[in-house]
This record gives sequence, C-alpha cells and structure tokens, in this order.
Amino acid sequence: MSLWTEFLHGLREPEYVHVLLNPLPVYGLAVGLFALLIAQFSRSRSTMALALVLILLGAASVWPTASYGHGGYDRVYSMSNDAAQKWLNWHAHLADTLEWIDTAVVVLAAAALLVIWKFPRFLRVSVVLTAIVAFAGLGLGSFVGFVGGKIRHSEFRSAPPPSWADTSPQED
Repeated sequence: MSLWTEFLHGLREPEYVHVLLNPLPVYGLAVGLFALLIAQFSRSRSTMALALVLILLGAASVWPTASYGHGGYDRVYSMSNDAAQKWLNWHAHLADTLEWIDTAVVVLAAAALLVIWKFPRFLRVSVVLTAIVAFAGLGLGSFVGFVGGKIRHSEFRSAPPPSWADTSPQED
C-alpha cells in the first residue's frame, strides 16, 4: 500500500479525521481574537467584520471536530488501557461542554456581524460579549486538547487521570 493510499484510507477513519481537525477550534479562535484586537486599534468596521467571521468559523469548526471525535470514540476506547480510557472519557465530557460554548460564540459572532451594519450603536457591547465568550471557548478548547493529548500519549501523563473519570463506554 502506497503512502498516498494509506493517507486516503485514513480519511475514512473518524478518529484520524478528528486528529486532523482538532486544532481548528483553538487556532481559529486565537487567530480571530487576535484579528479582533487589531480591529479595535484600527477602528475599521470591515476589519472588525473580518475578525468576527474568523471567530465564527473557528468556533463553528468545533462541530465537525466533535462529530468525528464521537465517531472514533469506540475504536479509540477499545484500543486504550484503563488510564487512557479515563482520559478519553474526560476529554469527551469536556468536548461536549466546549461544543455548547462554541455554539454560543457562533451565535454571538453572527449577531455582532449584523450589529455592525444594522445597529452600530450596540457594536461595542456585542463585540465585547463575543470576545468574552470566545476567550472562554479558547481556554476550554486548549484544556480539551491538553486532556486529549494524554489519551494516546502516555509520555504526556505526569499525573493519573481524575479518579471520578468513569471507564465505561460513552453513552450516545
């Protein structure tokens, strides 16, 4: 099997696609928030709109990332030892919470885009609210990645998984 064929085969495995996509919610929000900071200094509505679009896309990328993560859960769980299973369960729990936060970011960023052109006097409030929730998503997303890295990389485990992290398979 050639490397190209192996790569294409990997794209049919949800756990592999999840690994490819999982940085997007974190990096997308980080880039969008940095662009929003630049937009605040430039006081340009078009730059602010671009920053909000970047935030919206970064937050929306959590949906396919989570979907592929759920799709690969059983396979990763079955090939993992007890400690990795606990890290996987904690990662899945945190990712579900992140999905809600990033959904709120998508809604707030879309509303802020509407505010830019239709209700400019509410621009500051909508942008600040979007930025606060996006920072929460960025922080939690970074932590989700931190926990996720411990699933298959025992070298990243400096402490045991939380004692409360159940080792039974995730319920759908």
